[in-house]
Amino acid sequence: MDLLRRSYAAVPAGETVRLAKRTSNLFRPRSAPSAPGLDVSGLGGVIDVDPVTRTAEVQGMCTYERLVAATLPHGLMPLVVPQLRTITLGGAVTGLGIESTSFRHGLPHESVLELDVLTGAGEIVTARPDGEHADLFAAFPNSLGSLGYATRLRIELAPVRTYVALRNVRFTDLDALTAAIGEVTATGSWAGEPVDAMDGVMFSPGEAYLVLATFTDDAPQVSDYTGQGIYYRSLPRRTRDWLTTHDYLWRWDTDWFWCSAAFGAQHPVVRRLWPARLRRSDVYHRLVRLEHRHQVAARIDRLRGQPARERVVQDVEIPLEGTAGFLRWFAREVRMSPVWLCPLRLREPAGPGSARAWPLYPLRPGQNYVNIGFWGTVPITGGAADGDVNRLVERAVSDAGGHKSLYSDAYYDREAFDRLYGGDTWRAVKDRYDPDHRLTGLYEKAVARK
Repeated sequence: MDLLRRSYAAVPAGETVRLAKRTSNLFRPRSAPSAPGLDVSGLGGVIDVDPVTRTAEVQGMCTYERLVAATLPHGLMPLVVPQLRTITLGGAVTGLGIESTSFRHGLPHESVLELDVLTGAGEIVTARPDGEHADLFAAFPNSLGSLGYATRLRIELAPVRTYVALRNVRFTDLDALTAAIGEVTATGSWAGEPVDAMDGVMFSPGEAYLVLATFTDDAPQVSDYTGQGIYYRSLPRRTRDWLTTHDYLWRWDTDWFWCSAAFGAQHPVVRRLWPARLRRSDVYHRLVRLEHRHQVAARIDRLRGQPARERVVQDVEIPLEGTAGFLRWFAREVRMSPVWLCPLRLREPAGPGSARAWPLYPLRPGQNYVNIGFWGTVPITGGAADGDVNRLVERAVSDAGGHKSLYSDAYYDREAFDRLYGGDTWRAVKDRYDPDHRLTGLYEKAVARK
């Protein structure tokens, strides 16, 4: 912590305070910093795992990979484990995260009991759901570091078992699929069997799968998708499957869902030559950053007479009742596949009362949503401009009453952005904890790419 304080003090007055991080799961380019960043190299550890209270105390830059390695020996896991290994606890809370337990446990920040935040004023405050800093606690999720950086978090954990039994349920009708999501969310079961986790994939409007997962201590066999096997390709081939809990939590990371195909990593020959330890999301992300910097593939496309391509990398939350219609629209207008489906509902409180609302990402308590993730590029043709497809998606999401996360490109004007992402609340908290605006603003980060 002393190192962090010293690095903050080393940032000249008037210069923007930013993190000095070697890795990132963001997909929007940012302007280069002009001052040294905050040294967070000492904030990547697990402080404590308490199997009795089922809680963990974790430093803000600790990755979920490291946290899961510490909790699984106790038969525990974070309530929601985002699908990529190098996502950090602080990053998932300030920038949102989601996974297959989100239909039961909501988003990662909903399991936070308290957190220490280094504010833009250089102070470290402990924020809890109530008390002196309750305003910061509520506004921190989806603030993307514009209000401060988490240095320590205490979170709830959930019990797990050794294996995960999977049912890959095929749907040829999207309305039937969304009806099934509603039933599982309401009852916690499907066809008489309990469901502990749920996500899915749409290959086309006529072929989609829900993956219904149940934690278990027994497995007649165990699949391995860290070698030649590719997880998402197993869904049409298997109606039943089993994974270790560890491999289930990281089932999407090996091939970055399906995005590893863009690097040739799904070709059988390339896959045999590509070391398994390097088949992981952070390696692919580094390759993407190199392409952003050097534009090698873009130059090759131009030489071959191919049109320029627009990056369309988004996760959006759509109300369940509008999900089938949005998916049909997406398949018709954007024409990217596959897409990921992850049901979501804000976490219900343990006692009487309604689910808590979070002002900077105002999903409605009691409303079922489906997160739809799509990651790729589309050709820019017919007089279109770069960003047109993303703007089209933003309009469709708003028309459907949904929200989109801000880890990638955003094109909202300031008025729309403030309306969608709690602008008034953000400004009030910003003025209190970062009165000199040393940290980059939320709109400037998300839209202006600063």
